[in-house]
Amino acid sequence: MRFLDSSVFLHAYLKPRRKLKPREMLIKKEAKNIVRSVDEGEETVLTTVVHLSEVFNIVESHIGLHYSIYLASRFFSLKNVEIAGVSRVDYEKALAIAERYSVSLNDALAYTKMGEYGIEEIYTFDKHFKNLPVKIANII
Repeated sequence: MRFLDSSVFLHAYLKPRRKLKPREMLIKKEAKNIVRSVDEGEETVLTTVVHLSEVFNIVESHIGLHYSIYLASRFFSLKNVEIAGVSRVDYEKALAIAERYSVSLNDALAYTKMGEYGIEEIYTFDKHFKNLPVKIANII
């Protein structure tokens, strides 16, 4: 199992407003491949309600409410996706990690949940995860 970061969805679904650079095109293509793999049930992944909330809010503001709702209903129907709840204690643990490794609170939260579930790899395109002792599954 791998953790699925919100950056994967955002790169897969958001439409660029400018022409992408070659590296950005590779990231977008890889993000779509990861999402397709999850959609087809090939990969079991974990994410949190916080990371999904990030995705749905950003998709809503860029693509629209109806697509965000469609995406949520589709995502919630996938049996190979585990969605972890988040508590105040989780954020308190994440705060210490964020300070120690100079990452965002939500990146630290992902790392905390990975430890809780015994996950060692993450699907992400967020460069800040390189600050954490975690294996990034999709290096580009």
